[in-house]
Amino acid sequence: MQQHLPSGDVSPRHPRTTKSRSRTVRGALAGAAATAGLLISLVPGGAQAADNPYERGPAPTQSSIEALRGPYAVSETSVSSLRVRGFGGGTIYYPTSTSDGTFGAIAISPGFTAYQSSIAWLGPRLASQGFVVFTIDTNTTMDQPASRGDQLLAALDYLTGESSVRSRIDTSRLGVMGHSMGGGGTLEAAKERPSLQAAIPLTGWNLDKTWPEVKTPTMVIGADGDTVASVTTHSKPFYNSLPSSLDKAYLELRGASHFTPNTSNTTIAKYSISWLKRFIDNDTRYEQFLCPLPSASLTIAEYQGTCPHTS
Repeated sequence: MQQHLPSGDVSPRHPRTTKSRSRTVRGALAGAAATAGLLISLVPGGAQAADNPYERGPAPTQSSIEALRGPYAVSETSVSSLRVRGFGGGTIYYPTSTSDGTFGAIAISPGFTAYQSSIAWLGPRLASQGFVVFTIDTNTTMDQPASRGDQLLAALDYLTGESSVRSRIDTSRLGVMGHSMGGGGTLEAAKERPSLQAAIPLTGWNLDKTWPEVKTPTMVIGADGDTVASVTTHSKPFYNSLPSSLDKAYLELRGASHFTPNTSNTTIAKYSISWLKRFIDNDTRYEQFLCPLPSASLTIAEYQGTCPHTS
């Protein structure tokens, strides 16, 4: 299945020249500028690639991060559990075009007793913003957080090493997400693999409440009405236990339940996109949506975080 959406190319910015009293110098500078502009135009994404080679897509706006779909057309492919090791298969969503080069990648785990269908909405929504996204099934629906963490890492290893889209992925730019026990698994995966660039547990559940070992920029998302993994016993302790030196954030959804992440949600999407772009793509254009810290609103009960970000 393909969704045909406009390309996310950004026009190159050409270097400036300065005035000179000498026509010869002016001509030389102009020639050099033209040559530099030509070289820049040959790099996917234009001058943005020279400044930050990981930037993908046009400059973001409030409406673009809230949109149901981003600038990239998306394709998807199913992965049978019979073809993989260490997790239960899943669905890969990826930008159809290869004109912008490689992309960062994210594996997402469902929660206890749930299947990938419960978090499937995140696949095309994140992929259309310029990521390869793998929504996975777990080995059994009863798997605990530690196992789900291992399965998220196994999914990333398959995605980057064996999948049909491996050539589209930058293996140095990887992240994890998960709901409920999958959220607890997200923290487990980040603890186990410090090289991950971003982690987002969604109304996470884990018996382990302390995560001082995590070195991955982490956004913890909780829900004020969660009666399964209450923010007072899960999301807040998770966030508070992360190192103070870490780039981290805590977003508490207002009027939300434990199962809010199972359906399309603009608040979850906009801040997840911003976090993933900021830390997987090193794209500081998204810093504006994270710092200064968002205020409480009709959809946000509380937001905490470390600003400005250092990574």
